[in-house]
Amino acid sequence: MRKHQLHTAFISLFIILSMILTLFSGCGGTNNGNDQKDETSPAVPAAADEPRKVIIDTDTGADDASALILAAKSGVFDILGVTTLVGNVDLAQSSRNALAALELAGCEAPVYPGSSENYKGERIEAFSVFGADGMGDADLIHPKGSAQDKDAVDFILETVAKYPGEVEIIALGPATNIAKAIERDPETMKQVKMIWSMGSAGLGPGNASPVAEFNVYADPDAYKVMLDSGLSITVVGLDMCGGEAQWTDEDFVKLDSSGEIGRFVTASFGKIREFYAANGSAGAVSNCDSLAMMCVIFPEFVNRSIKCHGSCITTPGETYAQVIFYQEGFTYDVAANDYIYNVSLVNDADRLDYFDLYLQTITK
Repeated sequence: MRKHQLHTAFISLFIILSMILTLFSGCGGTNNGNDQKDETSPAVPAAADEPRKVIIDTDTGADDASALILAAKSGVFDILGVTTLVGNVDLAQSSRNALAALELAGCEAPVYPGSSENYKGERIEAFSVFGADGMGDADLIHPKGSAQDKDAVDFILETVAKYPGEVEIIALGPATNIAKAIERDPETMKQVKMIWSMGSAGLGPGNASPVAEFNVYADPDAYKVMLDSGLSITVVGLDMCGGEAQWTDEDFVKLDSSGEIGRFVTASFGKIREFYAANGSAGAVSNCDSLAMMCVIFPEFVNRSIKCHGSCITTPGETYAQVIFYQEGFTYDVAANDYIYNVSLVNDADRLDYFDLYLQTITK
């Protein structure tokens, strides 16, 4: 049997177990007050454990929203909160988009607005290829709820302090909120279990420039603070979501016919599909944020990762916002070889099964 077929069989069983788990845990819930962990079984699949405590940090465009829905429907997370920032859209729109996506997925996780400026304190303008509202300009965004008054950075620090060593932060946008939290209270942030970042070009080309990926380009100073912090970080780069991982026109037909959530996601991708078509890439688009979320949810989705030291270029020029990865165990002839290798860079994922697994998860 081929490797990706074995992965599909494993993941199908994983989803069935997740459905059972969902009966006992709610999105954004408290897990019935049971905070005890089985430290003797770290390799047990997440579906068999208590829900993993996560904060999702997002500049909510269509790709982020699809990943939020995936996270909520997976049944493996206790989403403690969603923190928002400017990036694909401005801060207010980012928060509204997150609320709408969560409500559609039946998730009551609170939303905390964060940064409307970059790490240096400079006001930045949102840029989106997903339409003016970041969601395809398809009149999708009518949330019933409202964002919280508490600032995102305050929420992050209070939550990590409450659950030391347990909270994973899933960063789908620029690293501004995370960098500000590190700057304000580095000792508390050392208690973060893992930061998952959809950021950088990985070992491939960029999309904001030939060498830089959009999330990093939006605030490279923040990304540098995060990488230099020494915290445990798993990076899913742009190189993981091209080629066979792209969603085709046929995939969108299946998605659109799958139900309310599928129609929502399909409509939200309308503008970026037009953008791709106008630039000679008709027929398929990338959805990097949901692929990164797959790497967080399903252990077997990641085939290979490499330990690295990550260095982000913040000086102006052609390499601005490029992330350079120094691989552990590789001896460089001129560069130093005494780095802190705190980054796991996902280098191979089960991309052939990506769309089918996404569809299976959101419609279960």
